[in-house]
Amino acid sequence: MSVDLRRAEELLRERCGDRVRAGAPLGSLTTLRVGGPAALFLEPSSEQDLVAAGEVVRETGIALLVLGKGSNVLVDDEGFDGLVVRLGGGFRWTGRDGDRISAGASMPLPALAGVALSHGLSGIEWGVAIPASFGGAVRMNAGAHGGEMADVVETIDVFDLLGGGATCVGAAEARFVYRDSALPDQTVVTAATLRLRPAEPERIRSRMDEVREWRRAHQPLAEPNCGSVFKNPPGDFAARLIDEARLKGMTVGGASVSMKHANFIVTSAGARAADVVELIRDVRRIVEERSGIRLEPEVRLVGRHGRSSI
Repeated sequence: MSVDLRRAEELLRERCGDRVRAGAPLGSLTTLRVGGPAALFLEPSSEQDLVAAGEVVRETGIALLVLGKGSNVLVDDEGFDGLVVRLGGGFRWTGRDGDRISAGASMPLPALAGVALSHGLSGIEWGVAIPASFGGAVRMNAGAHGGEMADVVETIDVFDLLGGGATCVGAAEARFVYRDSALPDQTVVTAATLRLRPAEPERIRSRMDEVREWRRAHQPLAEPNCGSVFKNPPGDFAARLIDEARLKGMTVGGASVSMKHANFIVTSAGARAADVVELIRDVRRIVEERSGIRLEPEVRLVGRHGRSSI
């Protein structure tokens, strides 16, 4: 461990105690179930822990990664040589004010969809089958079945670990685009408020059941995966292009293109992150050769010092 990392661990343990771990496996914290360890891992339970983490990052200069449920993240086999921050139970809460629902960032998105249902509020039924944290879903503008976070987010509470502290920004400042936002990497989404609309609970429940059933029928939910691997190109679908190229079942090591949904990659026992990366590159190359369309990955690769391109 480098001098900076040793010092970072000492400082974090002084301020955050046993919420800090060294050499923590990251693969099990992602839905692909592959990838190496984090040099340091912190599960903050309060904003005070975030203050401490920010001070340590600034003092030591170590690399930083903010992780949610890991549903769109591919961690390199060598892991991450810095500090990984993943919000703990102190950030799992909900509140209601009229047609607005606020929630902490570690609230699971499916559970939040259930809370909205209990209040007869519609707008995030599509989130019932997405294995993401609320904070991660806001940051990446998650969406499905014709809806996305940009449709319903009103305000976002963020904490800037590089010195900005806690602020609340409007949805316009997040500059949502398809499956992304302009929220800086060093900021942690700690909570957000959604503006929903009243609806009959039975209609909301029926729509949620439709979403669940569609996912069960069309996606490999029983196998480790990261959801959609590629973004849909304008006016088309990545799954259609991959299927048309006859790439279902294509395999590299322990990673395969799902036979159930062409835009999903599934992993088996013994799979490596390198297998997934190679398969993604092969699929993109073949699709481009056959269709002229270059697919853009939706999944994000995290290497030893931060995000890198696939």
